[in-house]
Amino acid sequence: MSIRVLVCDDHEVIRTGLVSLLAGTEIEIIGEAANGKDALRLAQKEKPDVILLDIRMPDTDGLATLEKLRAKVPECKVVMLSTYDNPTYVARAVALGAADYALKGSPREDLIATITAAARGESPSPRGELKKIAGTMKIRQLIDDDDVPLTQRETQVLRHVALGLSNKEIGKSLEISVETVKEHVQNILRKIAVSDRTQAAVWAVRKGLV
Repeated sequence: MSIRVLVCDDHEVIRTGLVSLLAGTEIEIIGEAANGKDALRLAQKEKPDVILLDIRMPDTDGLATLEKLRAKVPECKVVMLSTYDNPTYVARAVALGAADYALKGSPREDLIATITAAARGESPSPRGELKKIAGTMKIRQLIDDDDVPLTQRETQVLRHVALGLSNKEIGKSLEISVETVKEHVQNILRKIAVSDRTQAAVWAVRKGLV
């Protein structure tokens, strides 16, 4: 039984490339959209199993479209597509209910595995970006309501981390040394009980810091 997929990307070359890439598999492209509005219209009409949704588009961006799709066609699984592995994009995709998050440069077999797992309602594919933080949401629910004592400076650093900036970039922005940034990041991870920067970004998004 084929997996019915709707592709939404504002670049025709990406849409055409995905159609070619997935040809000859159990994945059937049943529609293409160039913007969020068309994606919403086609999703409601065609009821695809999976929607491949570009995260950055003109007019309504992918994350805003994701929110609308989850409200209008909650039965459709949405896999975000991006050129960027920015932790804030991943975190926001999680918070808004994406099934997974795939990079446009992913190998064919990885993309197929991600789409297939999403269609089956399985946990994020080990080959998708969301697997990095699959357990984070459950862990965080236990202490999300607690007031975690971050200092003002740590909160500033965390916002920068959530925006995907490197330690060097954060240091330049806040006019502090890279060593000081590293120390703040280590303290932040310890205080909010996460193990990496992407998980910290998820926490920051949930707390409304970015």
